[in-house]
Amino acid sequence: MRVIYAGGKEEKQLGVMNTRDALEAAKSRGLDLVEVAENARPPVCKIVDYGKYKYDKAKQKKEAPKQKGGKLKEVKFRVGVADNDYRIKITRAEDFLMEGNKVRVQLMFRGRQMAHTDLGFVLMKKVQDDLEGCSQTDFQPRLSGRNIGMQLSPLPEQQRKRHWRTDDEVLPDEEEDDHEEDEDDQDDQET
Repeated sequence: MRVIYAGGKEEKQLGVMNTRDALEAAKSRGLDLVEVAENARPPVCKIVDYGKYKYDKAKQKKEAPKQKGGKLKEVKFRVGVADNDYRIKITRAEDFLMEGNKVRVQLMFRGRQMAHTDLGFVLMKKVQDDLEGCSQTDFQPRLSGRNIGMQLSPLPEQQRKRHWRTDDEVLPDEEEDDHEEDEDDQDDQET
């Protein structure tokens, strides 16, 4: 294994040696032998203080730039989507984009719908236009098998504008179930 001494400010190569000699060199300096590149030929090891080495690695990881784009979310449509379903799905896609996530828009065809792929491209263009205020298109709608796919990524945070939903608006499936409490109150009032 190739051994590097990293005890001071500079790193110094000690050369290629066997494991026993490398461990002995580390113990004589009161430090630890840490493998840093196992896939290299020969493997590379450093003679360092392991606690300090671990701390430095954690610090580097913390300071590393965060991955841009967040997670990849998916919204699926069908050609004959109803207006209210379309609005809910487009609002969800907008929410994902406002959170900084990428969105894959998938339009699925069944059976004879494949004869009308042009309608699918029209719907995808509509989705693209409706999410224009908070996204940019990574790849244009394209047909793949029985699906048309498109990917959108969010605009920079200061450029994003909501079109479909205000922050205080609640979607139908997000509503709390207050109906049961109202019925109990009416029963109490009748007795």
